[in-house]
Amino acid sequence: MKAEDVMTRHVVSIAPDGSIWEAACLMLDKNISGIPVVNGRGDLVGVVTEGDCLRRAEIGAERRRPRWLEFLIDPARLAGEYVHAHGRSVAEVMTSDVVAVTEDASLEKIVDLMETRRIKRVPVLRGRRVVGIVSRANLLHTLAGLAPSAPAASNDDTAIRDQVLSELDKQSWAPRHLIDVTVKDGIVDLWGVVLAANQRQAAVVAAENVPGVKTARSHLAWVEPMSGMVFYEPEEKSSEKSAEKPCVG
Repeated sequence: MKAEDVMTRHVVSIAPDGSIWEAACLMLDKNISGIPVVNGRGDLVGVVTEGDCLRRAEIGAERRRPRWLEFLIDPARLAGEYVHAHGRSVAEVMTSDVVAVTEDASLEKIVDLMETRRIKRVPVLRGRRVVGIVSRANLLHTLAGLAPSAPAASNDDTAIRDQVLSELDKQSWAPRHLIDVTVKDGIVDLWGVVLAANQRQAAVVAAENVPGVKTARSHLAWVEPMSGMVFYEPEEKSSEKSAEKPCVG
């Protein structure tokens, strides 16, 4: 999928000479947390967000430090904070260094930008003009729309086991030689040993995504490599069940 497949096309924007109060009211009215700032030609020049409205002098949230500490801070940083706290126009408080993408940008690239830059939305450009915006909400809507239907149950138990083992073989985190799989009536049981606690859950997830699987259950013991201590799944602590576990060879 690409940006153009999920983006919001009717983008709410504001001019650089708009007031910070106008921007705040617009975000509240439209129930959004950030607005692209565009000039008279429609070119993107910045973004103003909820975060830009937090440290405001009007609400008593201006950042304050002891006087002695301010002598140790770069004056340029202090001046920038003052502008953010007291600036009246959008141009004075907006973020000018905007992260943006084109319409053919992949969702993987967009998510990487959101994570690395710690942002919630990415404007989509055609040239310099804003033609859309991809927010975290857009990604959630897309995910919700892709909810899988009930998996086909045509696979028999042997085919299911083969597919689960094949999926585990592909994963670098899976100690494949230490894990065995049994399947009965579409119910997958995972047996053996893992070397990290979260490998249990990962193995269950791998099995759950195989078509035809009704449920997947972990009976995997976690061996802590440094100490050699063994931690069993809660239901596996009973010694009566130990004889029922198949050996992993």
